[in-house]
Parts: sequence; C-alpha cells; structure tokens
Amino acid sequence: MAITIALAGNPNCGKTTLFNAMTGSNQFVGNWPGVTVEKKEGKLKGHKDVRIMDLPGVYSLSPYTLEEVVTRNYLISERPDVILNIVDGTNIERNLYLTTQLMELGIPVVMAVNMMDLVAKNGDRLHINQLSKKLGCPVVEISALKGTGIKEAADLVVATANSKDKMLPVHKFGNELEAILNKVESKLGAEVKEEQKRFFAIKLLESDEKLPELLEYVPDITKEIEEIEEQLDDDAESIVTNERYQYISSIIKSCYEKKERTNNQTLSDKIDKIVTNRILALPIFAAIMFLVYYVSVTTVGTWATDWANDGVFGEGWSLFGLDIPGIPVLVENLLTSIGCADWLQSLILDGIIGGVGAVLGFVPQMMILFIFLAFLEACGYMARVAFIMDRVFRKFGLSGKSFIPMLIGSGCGVPGIMASRTIESDRDRKMTIMTTTFIPCGAKLPIIALIAGALFDGAWWVAPSAYFVGIAAVVCSGIILKKTKLFAGDVAPFVMELPAYHMPTITNVMRSMWERASSFVKKAGTIILLSTIVIWFLQNFGFTSGSFAMVEDMNDSLLAAIGGVIAPIFAPLGWGNWKFASAAITGLIAKENVVGTFGVLYGFGEVAEDGVEIWGSLASSVSATAAYSFLVFNLLCAPCFAAMGAIKREMNNTKWFLIAIGYQTGLAYVVSLVIYQVGTVFASRNVSIGTVTTALVVIAAVSGIIATMARDRKAGKSIQCGCDCKDCGGGCH
Repeated sequence: MAITIALAGNPNCGKTTLFNAMTGSNQFVGNWPGVTVEKKEGKLKGHKDVRIMDLPGVYSLSPYTLEEVVTRNYLISERPDVILNIVDGTNIERNLYLTTQLMELGIPVVMAVNMMDLVAKNGDRLHINQLSKKLGCPVVEISALKGTGIKEAADLVVATANSKDKMLPVHKFGNELEAILNKVESKLGAEVKEEQKRFFAIKLLESDEKLPELLEYVPDITKEIEEIEEQLDDDAESIVTNERYQYISSIIKSCYEKKERTNNQTLSDKIDKIVTNRILALPIFAAIMFLVYYVSVTTVGTWATDWANDGVFGEGWSLFGLDIPGIPVLVENLLTSIGCADWLQSLILDGIIGGVGAVLGFVPQMMILFIFLAFLEACGYMARVAFIMDRVFRKFGLSGKSFIPMLIGSGCGVPGIMASRTIESDRDRKMTIMTTTFIPCGAKLPIIALIAGALFDGAWWVAPSAYFVGIAAVVCSGIILKKTKLFAGDVAPFVMELPAYHMPTITNVMRSMWERASSFVKKAGTIILLSTIVIWFLQNFGFTSGSFAMVEDMNDSLLAAIGGVIAPIFAPLGWGNWKFASAAITGLIAKENVVGTFGVLYGFGEVAEDGVEIWGSLASSVSATAAYSFLVFNLLCAPCFAAMGAIKREMNNTKWFLIAIGYQTGLAYVVSLVIYQVGTVFASRNVSIGTVTTALVVIAAVSGIIATMARDRKAGKSIQCGCDCKDCGGGCH
C-alpha cells in the first residue's frame, strides 16, 4: 500500500537537507495546484511505495502567508499518512509552537529533533523519551547535516504509517479553555471529521478569516468567545496563544536541561558582533561580494572559462604532449569529409556551435559563482545579509524581507520573483517584484564576463561593480517609487530568525550548485539553441537584387534591417550599432542570448574570454564607456520572457505587469544614458547638448529625492520604522 509522508517544520530547521538525504535523486519539482509555490516531492530511498512531500517551511498554521495557506490546506484536505515534524533542537521552544498545531490535525506525528550534535556541544540535554511521553508521539534524534539518525527516522515513520493502532497525539490547555473548546466542537457539523474537530474549534476561537474556504457551514460561536474572554480577561486569539506557550513551557521544564553558563554568548553571537555591526556590516558584505565576483569572473573563473573557450569550444588544447582538437575543429573536419553543404556547415558551425558554444563557455564561471553563493547561504551568512540590508532598505522605503527574493534571484530571477509572495504588504510585494531582477542572476553572468574580458581587458572592477549597480538600482527605486501614490505607505515590519552558523557539507553545496548550473545548461540546449538558429537565419538571409536569398554581406541581412530600425533608439546610450541593438533585443528571450548573438555575429572564436580577437572588431563600434552602458542596460532592463511570465503571474494584473516592465526598461535606459554621457565627458572632455540635458535631469531627480526625504523628517515621520510618532525620533524598530 502506498504511503504518503509530509515533512513539516520551521524555516531553517534542516527540513530541505533531511528531504534531500531521504530521497536522494528520486525528487520531482513542480508547483502546487493553482499557486506558484514550489512543490517538492520524492520517493523514500529503498521504498518504492513511500512518497515524501516537502511542505513549505512555516512558523505556524495561521494563514498569513501563501506558504502557510498551502501547507495547512494540504494537511487538512490531503491528510497524509504521517507528518514528520522536523524540529531544531537548539531552538526547541519556538519550534514546538508549530508542533502543537500539527498535533491538533488528527494525523499521526513523528518528531525528528535535528541538530542534536549542537545541543550536546553546547552542554545541554534533551530527554527524548520524556519528550515523547509528554507529546504522545514518537521522537527520534537526527543530525541532517551529518547524516546521523536519518535511517532511524525513516524506519520509524514507515512503521508508524503501517501501524494498525495509530497513536494520535493530543495536548490539553487549561480547564477554562478546554471547556469552551468542547462547546465549540459540539457546534461543528458532520462535514468535519471527529479527529479534526479540535483543530477547527481552535481556529474558530482565533477568528480565522480563511475558515469559510474550508467549511461550508461556519457556526456562530460569539457567545463562547465572549465567555472565555470574560473569564480570562483577554481576547480569544491571545488566550489560545498564551495557553499554547504555557503548555510548551511545561514540556521544556521537564524535558530540557540547559547548562548554566557564565557567558551565554555562542560562537554565532560572537561572529554576529562583527558581521552585523552597524559600522562594519556593510563594508564586510561589500568585501565578501567583491571577493566572490573577483574569484568567479576575474581570476579562477577566467582560467576555467579560457580553457573551455579556447580548448573545448576553440582550437583545442594539449594534454600530456597530445594535441586534442576542440569541438568546432572536430565538427568542421567531419562535415568537410562527408561533403556537407556550405549553408548547413555554416548553420552548424556559426549558428549552433558558435551561438550555444559561446554561452556554454561561461558555465565554469557560473559554477564557481554558484558554489560561493551556495556556501554563503548554507553557512547562515546570507540570512544576516537580509538583516543588514534591512537597516539600509528601511531608510528608502523597503524592508530586509524584500532582500530575500533578491538573494534567491541571484541564481535565477524566476524563483526570486516568486519568493516575493512571503511579503504581507501588497505595496511592498509589488515593489519587490519590480526590483528583484536588478540583482544579476546567473544568466547575466556571461554578459558581465564578456564585457569584462573582451572590452575591458579583464579589469578587476567590472564584475563586482555589476552587483553593486543592481543594489544601487534597488535603493534608488525604493526612494523613487515610495514617493508615488501607488507605493506610498509604511514599511512592512521585518522579523527573521538568524540560524546558527555552521559549516555546510560538500554534498549540499555541490547539489545546490548543480541544480542551478544544470538548469542553465538545459536552457542552452533548448531556448538558446532555437534562438541562435533563428539569429543565424536572420543574419545570413535577406533581400538582394529583388529576391530573397542567402547574403554574402551580413549588413544586407534581415537581422541588419531589423537591428537598423531599433539601433537609433540606443544611439544616445553610445551603442547605436545594429549588432549591439539586436543582441540587446534577443536578450529579452533569454539573457544568455546576448552572448549567443555575438557568438553568431562575430564567430565563436571572436568572443573568446580574453577578448583578443573580438577587441579589434568591436573597438571601432563602441567605446569602453558605451560598452559599460550596454552592460548596465542589459542588467537593469526588462528580464527574460520566463521572468516576465513570473512577474505577470505574481502581479495577477496586466496593468501592474506593464508598469513593472515599463519601469525596469525606463530606469535601465536612463541609467545607461547617464553613464555614457557623463563617462564621455571624463573620457573626451567634450560637453554636448545630450550631456547638459542628462546633467539637468540627474540634478532635478537628486534634488527631488533629497527634498522629499527632508519633508518627511520635518513632518516627524520616522523613516526608519515608518511610523508617524514624533517621540521616537526614528529610533523604534
């Protein structure tokens, strides 16, 4: 008989690590029906008939976020055979809040207490047998990071599911509340199963707004609410919360022995004193991200990419004295030997290998970047970054919660945009969606690497600057948009638990890197392959002498004609060249297409990372200032079609979708214009009408922002907390 196990737990409790360990490669990823929340499921290793559902990490079953709604609806409607509740042993009191709610669903629960190695290291003791007795459910110790106890947990869950005498955990509140709950349960109709009545009774007392979606008949319990509020002198929801924490405290008191310490500071606390320091936090973050991009793009990543471009996708390389030809050479020799037609040979070599190969050549750099990002996320530092950025973002109309989607978007913009749904404020969520793609994603890394290597001779500052340009765009957007009627309002509060620092396992880091990199390679084999074929066709065919045929001069091609119409739009940005304009437009399909287009237009060998060949071809077309303007435009403008689709789904409104795309493209154009016009003044010391106009626009914009912020301060509005009180002086949090 098939068994379904639901994994439930708080964020950062180790749930994903446990899921990966229990399922291995037997995983399937999709979306929950009707919503864009990622759905992960897999088969338990060694058990073909045991399915594991990895539910979104939540702190409670109160439906405040979409994740909580998805998790709760699944548990209520699908009713898995067993809930495997993962609990962080180092923070068990807070984790047990969700546990008590899971126990009320009438589903067998098995608790896996994670990070027990850290509990022992801290000198604390958790009596598992006593905890199991108090909760009324099986409890097992595990360390998901080290892989200990996982088999025992899996066996216990399967045994619980197969048990004929299923033990349903039940906890009790105070006598007054239990009496009221009994009255409420008696009012619930037959549509509610007996084992679920306690859960629904509690939610009725809490005045849960989502209950009408789950119940056809919602009984009137006004009398019961008034009775319990009069007895305990508090509102019903607070009474339930207080009773829940009293129950948790009684469990902790009898099951958990905490070692007395003269110094209660942990290693994480000591590290946080430095990395989250008000003065040092931002410089440390900047230094870390500079190092990440410097190593990924300028040094180690460049060596690996040079090998890929010059060797695998180039002329070849020498190994132990043997000359090994690259893929283009091997394919060209093969096609020549079989007498392949010239047009087909051009398609394969210049179109497919030239375009796709140009993109795949940058995969080594991306893999190195993804390893760094995976390590920073897994060790706990990126959670601190959100906390650090909250101090900055809050001053400009956003909260640190908005930075979390941007962190996720550094791998791919689509999940980053989807992650914005955790933000409760509708205005802040929309603004986050509009600004998330400003942070360079993995698909933009080849563009950054190409510009840095081919047009700036591998300059060390180009790649890191791209990341900080994105952050600057987010900050400026917060200032600009919050001053409009569409986004005016208080900043959403930001509360986040900071996980303890720990050393990630190589397996988890490499898994994260591989998931991101393989997604990129799959895209290269589908979307980019198709795009490069289309680009090759448009580049090689056109109307000559009144007929449609293959052209000898690409300037007579269809692509040149299309690009020529678009190019004047970008002339003020310094790259009014049809080739650059075409590359920018194809980048809307997939950002990697920018490099793929250059690969087709200039031939793959001419877009090698070191830029030796391409420099001569492009130097006459654009200046270094124009090249950086081109880079910034592609970083900030509307994202790829996939990300646009995610924006459309999350906005759920055509008007807002068009506003988002229009704002992104408009901002990209203006910033690129400023960079080129101002950069030209410094490079040539010549002032044009365009430069003067740009300077006036910048001065007006900066003056307006400063004036607006000054008015806010004068009005007594705390920019830090978003409140209107005049007494706090901006000091409340």
